[in-house]
Amino acid sequence: MGRTAAEPPVGPMILVTGAGGYIGSRLVPRLLADGHRVRATFTNVSRANSLWWHEDPQVETVQMDVFDSASVDAAVEGVATAYYLIHGLADPEFERLDRLAAQTFAEAATRAGVERVIYLSGLVPMLPASELSPHLRSRLEVEQVLTTRAPSTVTLRAAMVIGGGSTSLEIMRQLSNRLPAQPLPTWMNSRLQPISVVDALEALVGALDPRVPSRWYDIGGPTAIGYGMLLWEFGRAAGLRRRPRVFVPFLPEPLVADLAGALVGAPGSTVEALIDSLSHDMVCADDDFVTELLPPGWQLMPLRESLQRAIVDSDSDCDQRDPMQRMPHDAAWTASSDGMVRGLTRGLIRLTTR
Repeated sequence: MGRTAAEPPVGPMILVTGAGGYIGSRLVPRLLADGHRVRATFTNVSRANSLWWHEDPQVETVQMDVFDSASVDAAVEGVATAYYLIHGLADPEFERLDRLAAQTFAEAATRAGVERVIYLSGLVPMLPASELSPHLRSRLEVEQVLTTRAPSTVTLRAAMVIGGGSTSLEIMRQLSNRLPAQPLPTWMNSRLQPISVVDALEALVGALDPRVPSRWYDIGGPTAIGYGMLLWEFGRAAGLRRRPRVFVPFLPEPLVADLAGALVGAPGSTVEALIDSLSHDMVCADDDFVTELLPPGWQLMPLRESLQRAIVDSDSDCDQRDPMQRMPHDAAWTASSDGMVRGLTRGLIRLTTR
């Protein structure tokens, strides 16, 4: 598996942490397509066997526990650039754990002489940190840790990544499939600017250019849209009969987060953290990334096209070389197809046992 010691080096090694995750598993083949050598890290290295690119001779797969400084030191050794794609929303203590992980990684990268760290973060509204949701506050804190402790750091901030198997899209899919109507708190109709995973990957690759300065970039697609209208666009792309949208005032955020978390297959803490973030507008402050990170003439994928390309009914239809589609190695809950009744039952059980 991967490159053997006898093979000559081709170029500087690029480290992709979280290579088994949604973005990492799609970024590695994009880097390979440009001729890069990639060291891909996994908490459990056997997970690499489910990825179609794992036997490419340009790939080295390694085990890395981001909380174990020795394994992080080994992973960053000899690396010129490192992608930091680690985020632990599934754990209720994700804020503390993400902070510790970022500190461990940044210190190891500095010791190893890594020249650049590229971090995919969340789009952060221009608000005091105390007013941000825990999810966005944690993303910002990790960015600050990497920027102050690591070498040159380029941060890409995305509001929502659209692609089959992505957390945001699959939550929309399951909510749309399971609810006969779409009750939306008035505070949830905030505006956001989704980006297709193809465009996000291209921006991540563009951040390798040494001419790109150490800074943060907002990255988003061509459309800023309210969340309620985004659900409608998803239903249209999926061919669902139009669900009525009902905006409900004074619906408390904890109750909405609990209901949504119970209705979908994702870990409850993940759903709750993302729902909390929907109370903020998440729209790009500028479009600098288009000219500074993307190839000349690159056309951002329209929202409707990105939704249509992301919706695939079964794994048997998937092209594992198309990053827009859900893949067999994506989180198992994203393939869930159970019905509305089961979801509502789980929701009622969860709420009555709080």
